[in-house]
Amino acid sequence: MPAAVPETMTAIEIAAPGGPEMLRVAIRPVPKPGRGEVLVKVRAAGVNRPDVVQRQGHYPPPPGVTDIPGLEVAGEVVALGDAPNGIKIGDKICALLAGGGYAEYAAAPAAQCLPYPHGVSTLEAAAIPETYFTVWDNLFTRGRLTKGETVLVHGGSSGIGTTAIQLAHKSGARVFATAGTAEKCKACEELGAAKAFNYREQDFLAEVQRETNGRGVDVVLDMVGGAYFAKNLDALATEGRLVIIAVLQGAKAELPIFKLMTKRLTVAGSTLRARSVAEKGAIAKAVRERAWPLIEQGAKPRIHKCFPLAQAAEAHKLMESSAHIGKIVLTLGKTGETS
Repeated sequence: MPAAVPETMTAIEIAAPGGPEMLRVAIRPVPKPGRGEVLVKVRAAGVNRPDVVQRQGHYPPPPGVTDIPGLEVAGEVVALGDAPNGIKIGDKICALLAGGGYAEYAAAPAAQCLPYPHGVSTLEAAAIPETYFTVWDNLFTRGRLTKGETVLVHGGSSGIGTTAIQLAHKSGARVFATAGTAEKCKACEELGAAKAFNYREQDFLAEVQRETNGRGVDVVLDMVGGAYFAKNLDALATEGRLVIIAVLQGAKAELPIFKLMTKRLTVAGSTLRARSVAEKGAIAKAVRERAWPLIEQGAKPRIHKCFPLAQAAEAHKLMESSAHIGKIVLTLGKTGETS
C-alpha cells in the first residue's frame, strides 16, 4: 500500500445487537484490497434499511464480509489490488459493498465501482449504488417495466421509493406511489408520480383501479410483503408483474393460484447483498449504460439529511422513525466534489 494510507482508521461498529445506541466509534485496521478490489478513501456513505436490520441482529453479513455496516460509499481510490479493472489511483468512484461503508476506508470490488454520473456531487454519488442497483435490477430487469406502462411503487418516500419513482418516470412509465403523510405524497408527485396515495387515509387498490379505469398496473414494486400481497395481486393488470424486495409487514402470504393463472401474473423477488461479484458487476454495467443517462437528466438521489460518521446512531434513529423523505448519508471530510 502507498505510504499515505494509514494502518488504522475510524469506523462504526455494532457493539451488540440492539438499538441505535449499539453503534459506536472504533479503531479498526484499514482493509487491504484483494484481487479485483480497490481501496476507497470514503468521503460519504449511504444509510439504508438493511443497515438497521443488521444492527438489530437480523441480517448478518455474508461469510467473509466485515461486520462494519454500510452498503454504499463514494470517494477516491487510494490503493489497488490485483486486476483492478481499469480503475486508477485518484479516480472518484461510487461503489456497492457487501459491508464496510461506515468507515474512513473501504475495500470494494472493482466490478461494483462506477464513476460519478456527470454533475453529481459526492453526497449524491454515495446515495446511488444500493438503491439504484436494487431498483434497476428489480423494476426494470425482473419487473420488465417499459415505456408507456404503469407502475405502483410502495414506500414512495423512502430511498428506494424516490429512486424508483424518478427512474420509472424518466423512462416514460406512468407512476403511482403510496406514502404515509400528505407531505410525503406531495414529494412523490414532485419527483414524477402521477398520483401518490396516503395509505393511512386511502385504499390504494381502489385508487389504482379508479386511476386506471379498472385495468390495474403493469408492475408493482413492493417492500411491505405479506400484508399487501393479496391487494397487490388485485392491483395488477393481466400479464402484470409483482416484484417484492422487502418484508416490512410479514414474510408469509397465501397465494391464490387460480388468480395467478387467470391473470397470467408473475411474482418475483430478490435480495442483493449476498449475490456474487459477477452478478453485481453485471447489474453495475446495466446501471452505467441505462440508469446513468437518466440520473444525468435529473433523476438524482433526493438527500434528506447528512450526519457526520460519528453520529451514525442519530442517522439510524431517523431511519427508524420513517420521518425522512429520500436518502440519509454519513459524511467524512470533503463532500462537495462532482464528476
